[in-house]
Amino acid sequence: MPLRVYNVLGRKKEEFKPIREGHVRLYVCGPTVYDHTHIGHAKLYVSMDIVVRYLRYLGYSVRYVQNITDVGHLLDSGEDRIVKGVRRERVEPMELVERFTRYYFRDMDALGVIRPDISPRASGHVPEQIALAQTLIDDGHAYEANGSVYFDVSSWPAYGKLSGRQVDEMESGARVAVLGEKRHAADFALWRKAEPDHILQWDSPWGRGYPGWHAECSAMASKYLGQPFDIHGGGLENMFPHNECEIAQSEAATGVPFANYWLLAGSLTIDGVKMSKSLGNSITIQDALKRWKPQVIRTLVLSTHYRNPLDFSETAIQATGRGWERINSTANRIRQQLRTAEEGEIDAGFASFLKEHRASFIEKMNDDFNSPAALGVLHDATHGINSHLSLPGSPSRGTLEAVDQLYSDLAGDVLGILTEEATGGASAEREAGLIELLLDLRSKARKDKDWVSADRIRDGLRKLGVAVEDRPDGAGWRIER
Repeated sequence: MPLRVYNVLGRKKEEFKPIREGHVRLYVCGPTVYDHTHIGHAKLYVSMDIVVRYLRYLGYSVRYVQNITDVGHLLDSGEDRIVKGVRRERVEPMELVERFTRYYFRDMDALGVIRPDISPRASGHVPEQIALAQTLIDDGHAYEANGSVYFDVSSWPAYGKLSGRQVDEMESGARVAVLGEKRHAADFALWRKAEPDHILQWDSPWGRGYPGWHAECSAMASKYLGQPFDIHGGGLENMFPHNECEIAQSEAATGVPFANYWLLAGSLTIDGVKMSKSLGNSITIQDALKRWKPQVIRTLVLSTHYRNPLDFSETAIQATGRGWERINSTANRIRQQLRTAEEGEIDAGFASFLKEHRASFIEKMNDDFNSPAALGVLHDATHGINSHLSLPGSPSRGTLEAVDQLYSDLAGDVLGILTEEATGGASAEREAGLIELLLDLRSKARKDKDWVSADRIRDGLRKLGVAVEDRPDGAGWRIER
């Protein structure tokens, strides 16, 4: 089955066909860097990461662009988020955004989220946003009023085609207060006049000001991906007004579609309640990583389809951790056994078992990146693999290599849920080598009946987060940290 995706633009699943064969151009709305990222960001960006990873697994060359919003995003109260952060931290604006941009990438790195190919900043693309506003004014789709520039929604009949909203039904004052200078309540800002004391402002044909939030994504997506491009990703909560405004201004300015496929991820709740700082249930990724393994957080996100909401709870993450441990420890065990495995071919029946599960995994992922179903296939495969490995006799190198490749491809490259020990990274190889050396010394101590030394090695490894397991075929180990 070819890859099919749910295109929010048409409210249906469609076969994915890139504009240029073998190449995918993808844009995802990035974070507003005024505070620490929270697990809602984890839900969104892990979901989008799976899209990128799987497209690359299928052989596509992917150009992934994700912006950094460091100017122009207003809160519901009308207050600029960056300005709010500057007042809270008492630092310069660019000092604030540098700090939280670094924190954002640190958190994403920890969660195994592959970095975008291009991470453009709104503040670095103000000329492009001014040019977009000027083009729309020249073409009759925007107007200047008292130093600000607004998109005239009445000039664009297709406004609302993504969200399904009708202009006449749209509530006035969405996100920001309705200004008397706007012609229609639904008109949105392309450029905002800055008050003299506003800390972020630039020169423009209409006076000193700063770009509207929606303009940045249109300007940067078109600059680095062209128009139309293949996929626009983001969160469902931004479908209106942000994504809707992107489409209107981009297509009005160019006369061609903005993006062919819209993939929008569901939101996140905490114990069934919407996450909010005012409710005191907001969890930063930084704090979450102190309590749970990053791979377990990531697996929890993948256990829900990206389009669906995710309820984050202690019960859910504990259950997820147990399932993840079975997959990761089995992959890790295979890595260990490969170091001493004897040559030999894989059993034909077991090879067929692995082939069937790989095919099933791909089938699930081809159904709109169905990661929960793909995880189910991986759990089933792990059960069968452990049953096979428990049979009398040592597994052959051919068998272990085939299993290792399965985990490396599906759990590692696609889902990104294995620890370094299980994927065999360079640092993991060094760490594993040291552990194996200590286990060899422990084995010799046990052979010499030096139980004190043997126990000291075992206890020392346990303190370092390494559990030693004595099995009939020798000592094994697994990472518990």
